Amino acid sequence: MDTPQNTALMRALTELPGPLPARGVIHIATRHTDRFTVVGNHLAQHPTLSTTAVGLAVRIQSLPQGTEIGIKALAARLPEGEKLIAAALRELEAHGYLQRARTRLPNGRIVTRTVFCNQPTALLRARVAVRPPAPPQVPALPDVQQEQAPEAPAPPDHAPFVALVPPPTAPRQPSPPLPQPRELTAELDRAATALLSDLRRHAPQLVLSENDIRQLAPAVAAWLERDTHPDTIRHTLTNDLPQPLRHPAKLLKHRLTVLLPPPLPGADDLAAPARPRIAVTPFQTCDGCERAFRAPTPGHCRDCRNAHGPAQAAAA
Repeated sequence: MDTPQNTALMRALTELPGPLPARGVIHIATRHTDRFTVVGNHLAQHPTLSTTAVGLAVRIQSLPQGTEIGIKALAARLPEGEKLIAAALRELEAHGYLQRARTRLPNGRIVTRTVFCNQPTALLRARVAVRPPAPPQVPALPDVQQEQAPEAPAPPDHAPFVALVPPPTAPRQPSPPLPQPRELTAELDRAATALLSDLRRHAPQLVLSENDIRQLAPAVAAWLERDTHPDTIRHTLTNDLPQPLRHPAKLLKHRLTVLLPPPLPGADDLAAPARPRIAVTPFQTCDGCERAFRAPTPGHCRDCRNAHGPAQAAAA
């Protein structure tokens, strides 16, 4: 039963242009002619969005205009629960893919529309470059809450569309400096250089120049100085690489800087804190009745002090 499928697969592989990679995924791309949705790599390979949020964004983008995309509506057609869907929608809203716009209808009623933007940054650039001459006509809505996913949303002027992504001209934050070891010894430098040079054996995309290795070696030495095992460093640098990887050195610089572990605590740091000592007032023997009582210095007990006090006052 598997022979026709295997034959078709082998024939498709032989028709792929160029040599096939020795490892990793091999794509057999068949051109779609109907029932397909174009998804940008900025979404499919988003560095911070969760896989659930990316998948939900693809599902929303493929839905027809006017489909309900509230939490309960999505939960009714998807295997994920309402909590997971709500968290994914919050992620998409935080990154500008999902936005809510308040709109006033011709009858004066204000409604909220949920808008999905397949390219938030492109939408922002379009609004900055060209301002629409007049607001579009808003059709009457059957309910107060309506959710739509227009291809090119353009809210009216009295309900501005607030972009949740920084404009292209916003100043970029300076990159944090590479970690540096307390002392770059010859042994640390040799181990860090060897680890970086060996990365391409584990991930062919990570081909570094000698200049890249010289710049990144102190950061790897800082990891080694903090007692990080070389296998741990190698896994951190080679795991889940983006495809395609255009700037290997920049990616390694980012991971070495952002994921730097703290130094291992010493034995004294792990020891339980000592309990505070409680000062105990010592026992004293009363000079009058020789009864024991607590006091910081020798003298009389309370009863003797009370008895001697009036007598001493009368004698004076």
